[in-house]
Amino acid sequence: MINQYEIMETIRMIQNEKLDIRTITMGISLRDCCSEDSAKSCEKIYDKITRCAKNLVKTGEDIEREFGIPIINKRIAVTPISIIAESSRDADFLLFAKTLDRAAAETGVNFIGGYSALVHKGFTNGDRLFIESIPYALSETERVCCSVNVATTRTGINMDAVKQMGTIIKETAERTADKGGIGCAKLVVFANAVEDNPFMAGAFHGIGEPECVINVGVSGPGVIAAALKKVKGADFGTVAETVKKTAFKITRMGQLVAREASSRLGVSFGIVDLSVAPTPEIGDSVARILEEMGLERCGTHGTTAALALLNDAVKKGGIMASSYVGGLSGAFIPVSEDEGMTNAVKCGALSIDKLEAMTCVCSVGLDMIAVPGDTPASTISAIIADEAAIGVINQKTTAVRIIPVPGRKEGDTVEFGGLLGSAVVMRVNKFSSEEFIARGGRIPAPLHSLKN
Repeated sequence: MINQYEIMETIRMIQNEKLDIRTITMGISLRDCCSEDSAKSCEKIYDKITRCAKNLVKTGEDIEREFGIPIINKRIAVTPISIIAESSRDADFLLFAKTLDRAAAETGVNFIGGYSALVHKGFTNGDRLFIESIPYALSETERVCCSVNVATTRTGINMDAVKQMGTIIKETAERTADKGGIGCAKLVVFANAVEDNPFMAGAFHGIGEPECVINVGVSGPGVIAAALKKVKGADFGTVAETVKKTAFKITRMGQLVAREASSRLGVSFGIVDLSVAPTPEIGDSVARILEEMGLERCGTHGTTAALALLNDAVKKGGIMASSYVGGLSGAFIPVSEDEGMTNAVKCGALSIDKLEAMTCVCSVGLDMIAVPGDTPASTISAIIADEAAIGVINQKTTAVRIIPVPGRKEGDTVEFGGLLGSAVVMRVNKFSSEEFIARGGRIPAPLHSLKN
């Protein structure tokens, strides 16, 4: 039974500690939208998305109003477009991107993900054309998000894809130079991408997913930071227990919203992603949680250990609150979207090298990092390769969302606005990785991939 104390506690967490549901994401299969004619395929895609998601935003708003729970984003994820478009003899990938954008605008969602390709073991002819279209697609649409999976633990790392994505990121930045290279904020390069991720820019509807599904992503860094203030000076066992109990409460609310949304929309309930995802607002920062554990600044020695504790405790607490947990679950560290992370960069406490170490123990990877505009494509590719290697060896999802900001140098600030926040341009290693990236081929899968 829910008692009065629990109700009041939830109200306090929402009002004072910035508790919210980060996203309701509807996954929609487009496998029945293939056609030899791109225009016909796009017509089918538009019709299906607008039909399935016509009530998504309204339902989210109704739940917000009735339950008093803020739902920040309503999103759509679709089957990777590289798969759908490849059936067309005249595959016009830009037409597909614009169709997704138009459908997203019609349904009123914040973002639509699934302009994606899976090339971890190699390219089809369609994959190559698709990847070449990415800079144009992201510069000529507003709500479309893109992802490319270049590695898995089972197959190793496709270094040809890694090399190409460095160039694609540079081109995307240049084509959106008037907005600080913001196109790159909608582009993620993955290792071990998951099929049920509700978070952008990496969401797509996997081929093993049902026809239509609701996935929910929770948040709540402010709630966890507030809980830790009450156990100041306590040992790490107490810290972990406090995080676990708090994560349970946060995830329970996500489960409620997910069940309610799927019931009202008449579609399957997929998963709750029990993540701690920050926003640029003060009091909604993962970095501040780590500092609450006793670090003067996020990025100093001990940060990786603190983040490992947080990530593990969030999962242990959250997994008991939901029947179905999935996505990327854990603590996110998108630099520009986290007020504490941004300040840590400004004062010199946090570097890319430290962030890379942190990605070994948390969700996703090097996320929303601004680097100088003159950073070579080969260096960006090498950063992707490092992150992919961490994912492949550790059997976890890692990713890179990096923005080489045109015309900006180390120490400059760039404003992206809204949920994307602002970022300080970070230093990259000045020594070249060009010969390494030029080798191409595939880094073989690790020994522990041979499990069957």
